[in-house]
Amino acid sequence: MIPDVLHLGPIPIHLFGMMLAVAFMAAGHVLGLEFERKGYNGDLASSAVLWCAAGSLAGARLWLVFEDWPGFLRDPVGLLFTGSGFVFYGGLVGGALAMTLFFRRHGIPWWRGADAVAPALVIGQAIGRIGCQLSGDGDWGTVTTVPWGMVYPYAVVGWPYPPGVRVHPTPIYESLAYFAIFALLWRWRRSPQPDGTMFCWYLVLASGARFLVEFVRVNPVVVGNLTAAQLASIVLVVIGGARLLAQGRWRAAEA
Repeated sequence: MIPDVLHLGPIPIHLFGMMLAVAFMAAGHVLGLEFERKGYNGDLASSAVLWCAAGSLAGARLWLVFEDWPGFLRDPVGLLFTGSGFVFYGGLVGGALAMTLFFRRHGIPWWRGADAVAPALVIGQAIGRIGCQLSGDGDWGTVTTVPWGMVYPYAVVGWPYPPGVRVHPTPIYESLAYFAIFALLWRWRRSPQPDGTMFCWYLVLASGARFLVEFVRVNPVVVGNLTAAQLASIVLVVIGGARLLAQGRWRAAEA
């Protein structure tokens, strides 16, 4: 939405990178509060965020290579180190692997640790999508005539439409959805529940929101009328929903 021309001397400061840093800081603060509430050292959150950031960034870039193999072959350095975009599902996989190692190192049960991560993760997504909106990294939606349609003339990936064309501001849609999910998780977190419940609700709600937004995104379809992100969303909703249902059956059997 605004020119991505900030510099610190000769060093470019990308808008998306700035918002990603804010997202990680906010996530770290929330994670620290949750670690303390669960009886762990809140200072572990700063280390956890570093582990998660490294894993997420690596996973996101590798997923980008998977999505755009011809582009990687044409310009591998440009694709891997461009200032645009962050493929969330690649970041989720990479971050999950990194956090698994972190939990094991510090003796934190995986599902218990994942519950602490869930609200931190979704608040980070909400803020990160603001970075997508500001920088115009190609995450906008399809052409539309709705009153809130927008243009991205300073998009870091280039604005492909002629003057007068507006598109769905899908980063805003996702950001609002993730802020709402964070509010729900933050409210629910104090309720007595089995380990893993919060994280599974995160999978169901956040992935469900992404699935719906994809219908007005510009991503290409890969199977039927579904995009790769929608297929990944379905898998995560099924995983989260299956565990929630299983927990419900366990509680019913115990009662």
